[in-house]
Amino acid sequence: MDKFRMIFQFLQSNQESFMNGICGIMALASAQMYSAFDFNCPCLPGYNAAYSAGILLAPPLVLFLLGLVLNNNVSMLAEEWKRPPGRRAKDPAVLRYMFCSMAQRALIAPVVWVAVTLLDGKCFLCAFCTAVPVSVLGNGSLAPGLSPPELTRLLARVPCPDIYDGDWLLARDVAVRYLRCISQALGWSFVLLTTLLAFVVRSVRPCFTQAAFLKSKYWSHYIDIERKLFDETCTEHAKAFAKVCIQQFFEAMNHDLELGHAHGALATAPAGSAAPGTADGAEEEREKLRGVTDQGTMNRLLASWHTCKPPLRLGQEEPLMGNGWAGGGPRPPRKEVATYVSRV
Repeated sequence: MDKFRMIFQFLQSNQESFMNGICGIMALASAQMYSAFDFNCPCLPGYNAAYSAGILLAPPLVLFLLGLVLNNNVSMLAEEWKRPPGRRAKDPAVLRYMFCSMAQRALIAPVVWVAVTLLDGKCFLCAFCTAVPVSVLGNGSLAPGLSPPELTRLLARVPCPDIYDGDWLLARDVAVRYLRCISQALGWSFVLLTTLLAFVVRSVRPCFTQAAFLKSKYWSHYIDIERKLFDETCTEHAKAFAKVCIQQFFEAMNHDLELGHAHGALATAPAGSAAPGTADGAEEEREKLRGVTDQGTMNRLLASWHTCKPPLRLGQEEPLMGNGWAGGGPRPPRKEVATYVSRV
């Protein structure tokens, strides 16, 4: 049990590395899922393009949403976005930084899926088999003898070797090689563009907006740490609250039992007396309650935390000015202390 606790604490302290590992695992899983997926083109005009578009776009969308769900910062971003301003203004730059950080990790698995799909070529072959230039790659002299619907129906069967019977017009291997070559070229171009875009976003952008980048990063970390500390404080308070409630319940039951046994006899000890150690423990638990000792007060405190979070000024009642002093009034006078030393 201690080993699992140590692992959990390590993951909490290294949340960014943990999320990067999760995204890498999802990327490998997406590639493995595609290799295990049985691609069956319908080989029908009008259905090939729809089926290929669904295979190319639907799984990346699911993987992107799954990457957002697995990120613990999604609820923190939604809470920060929807909360009332109260005494603390919301910074759109911080919200954008948080969303971009999550989206960058969540996009890894969808990008891998699209790249693997294009490099494999089956999806592109199924979608654009009816657009093969027969006059260039096949026997163009026989093509005018077919009506456009018949030609489209014939070319739509190119991805299905079992039912394709148009070798007299266009060799199937030629069409497959032609479309797969284009698909692989698009796949490598997609990989190159996404790699360059990731390099620009991760490396070049902070160099031009370093101050804004550092501020957004700092306050993003602050919001995360503040939420964790608030949750820990609430957990500690709930634990102390439950302990005091249970102690009061048992003390009341003990008092009732003592009153029941005291009928007809003298009680050996005054009712409600407790051992010194028990009283000290109860007093210690009450100190952890921080004065919140009933459900209504706790509910108001939680509602106040959501609607009116404390301002980000420590020990200041007025907003700080550019010179660092609170408010726009005169600078407070300096206190001088004179010390007199008498020599005897």
